[in-house]
Amino acid sequence: MPSLTVMLPAERIQARIHELAAEIDRDYPEGPVYLVGILKGACFFLADLARAMKTPARLEFVGISSYGRGTTSSGEVRLTKDLDASVEGYDVIVVEDIVDSGITLSYLIQVFQQRRPRSLRVATLLDKPDRRQRPVKVDYVGFQIPDKFVVGYGLDYAENYRNLPDICVLSE
Repeated sequence: MPSLTVMLPAERIQARIHELAAEIDRDYPEGPVYLVGILKGACFFLADLARAMKTPARLEFVGISSYGRGTTSSGEVRLTKDLDASVEGYDVIVVEDIVDSGITLSYLIQVFQQRRPRSLRVATLLDKPDRRQRPVKVDYVGFQIPDKFVVGYGLDYAENYRNLPDICVLSE
């Protein structure tokens, strides 16, 4: 039976999200900004970030798969849901739950650059630089974490644990 150990409590997550929202407000005082959430994991972070921002935000989602049902990336990335709106000429912030290998994010950045946004930045709640296989620039980082498998606050293991308010380390 897996066990859970709290790494980041809900209160600390919310405080950091408000700090990130203030950074985005400073960088984009006018708006609108497209916040593009990566399904399914980033939905909680995207919603809380958008509510904490003063800058007008438009929400879009893309679906990406690179994990399947395991705890490590398969290395194969596929788009499972595309944007519903054009982001050409707009400021776009890709909102990720976690950046580890960089494979998914580097793929997405290439896809979005072809759509000619005015600017393209990345916000992630969690960054695992020790796992990086592809170089990616992350503009807004919530927390840098060690190479542990984490769940909660949108992050899952085989579709379980997303609804936990804290971010927890999952161990066997």
